[in-house]
Amino acid sequence: MVTLTEIESLALKLPQSDRAKLAADLLDSLPGVLDDEDEGIAEALRRSEEMDRDPAVCLSHDEFLKALKRKP
Repeated sequence: MVTLTEIESLALKLPQSDRAKLAADLLDSLPGVLDDEDEGIAEALRRSEEMDRDPAVCLSHDEFLKALKRKP
């Protein structure tokens, strides 16, 4: 039996786009009750779908870190 730690380790080795799809698929598999007043899950799913449609809207990890440094 594969452990959660092993699955996580393998998942983190996937390309960013595959990790985003996996995360969205896992969130979609959760009960619908989590969709209402979900503390941002709906927004995360919306953004994931947006990135799937147009990868150009994504920031690289380096671009994200640079943007954080520019914030006061």
